[in-house]
Amino acid sequence: MDVNQTKQEHLLALKVMRLTKPTLFTNLPVTCEDRDLPGDLFSQLMREDPSTIKGAETFMLGEMLTLPQNFGNIFLGETFSSYISVHNDSSQVVKDILVKADLQTSSQRLNLSASNSTVAELKPECCIDDVIHHEVKEIGTHILVCAVSYTTQFGEKLYFRKFFKFQVLKPLDVKTKFYNAETDEVFLEAQIQNITTAPMFMEKVSLEPSMMYNVTELNTVLSGEHGESTFGMMSYLQPMDTRQYLYCLKPKPEFAEKAGVIKGVTVIGKLDIVWKTNLGEKGRLQTSQLQRMAPGYGDIRLSLERIPDTVNLEEPFDIVCKITNCSERTMDLVLEMCNTQSIHWCGISGRQLGKLSPGGFLSLPLTVFSSVQGLQSVSGLRLTDTFLKRTYEYDDIAQVCVVCPYTSNEH
Repeated sequence: MDVNQTKQEHLLALKVMRLTKPTLFTNLPVTCEDRDLPGDLFSQLMREDPSTIKGAETFMLGEMLTLPQNFGNIFLGETFSSYISVHNDSSQVVKDILVKADLQTSSQRLNLSASNSTVAELKPECCIDDVIHHEVKEIGTHILVCAVSYTTQFGEKLYFRKFFKFQVLKPLDVKTKFYNAETDEVFLEAQIQNITTAPMFMEKVSLEPSMMYNVTELNTVLSGEHGESTFGMMSYLQPMDTRQYLYCLKPKPEFAEKAGVIKGVTVIGKLDIVWKTNLGEKGRLQTSQLQRMAPGYGDIRLSLERIPDTVNLEEPFDIVCKITNCSERTMDLVLEMCNTQSIHWCGISGRQLGKLSPGGFLSLPLTVFSSVQGLQSVSGLRLTDTFLKRTYEYDDIAQVCVVCPYTSNEH
């Protein structure tokens, strides 16, 4: 939509056109069998049609390109390009011409003009051309404001504006889920849906972690020397299709031992998404900083550093526990090991572990065995802080598969 600021006849004419890449011409092939009434007429017409591909006339895509017939859609993350032309339609020489292009969004006004200097004079039938570019970073209503000021040969200063209103749409729907592992690892699942009407080529989807984490992408499968994408060779996302990406974040070594720091972290990082549409038009989106609810470990945290996946029935096996003081005070800890119906601890219960300073940790090797087959939950540990007489119980620390080594098949 364009609106003239004034109804006065001006010596200069302003034209604004959006620059987009053309699309491939499509046709609707019409065929019939040779024994039908038209005979070979339809096939002959398609062979003579210059828009069809020789030898593949029934293929809908042709060899020609189609120029845009309308303004089209603009999506967040794409680059808006426009051609601005000011033409002198009069028979007079116009002086001191200044052309300005501003983009008004819901939150700011941006100057897109390549140069803000005036042109000394513009002769009849001559023009001033400019091309502007802007990476769209906001959705909603945008207004391109083009203003032209000039001086006539009689010294009269004139000014007019035109407004071009367009909407910026959302191209992708991004949803994230966080999963906290038993260790300090965090798994991020990102669901990306194409909500446009055209397919996209997903060039890159990466996670830029915050300063405390290292990230590992889990979207490739090892195949020989090179990794193969889990989405196959052609990384296309059709309209309304959804794709899931998975990432694993690990605390950096300098932060891994600081229990209090990791406990309070809520910022994980941000997703960087790059895609291409028709004829290679590129778009890019970066999410805001992704945040998660930090897990509450309480004053003291007990986690497993090592445990076997499978153990034999009634045979002792070793595990290594890590005890971390997440509080801001020193603790004096006592460990109690309580047997359950299936899990039995080996060693002395009620032993002193000593003092543990704030943010400190200790690795504790323990021995245990199971009296029941199947998937068993390791439970029954209890820690007591003798300073405050406070007890912390830990059940379902981990799970282990218990098998019977004496079972044999009878023939």
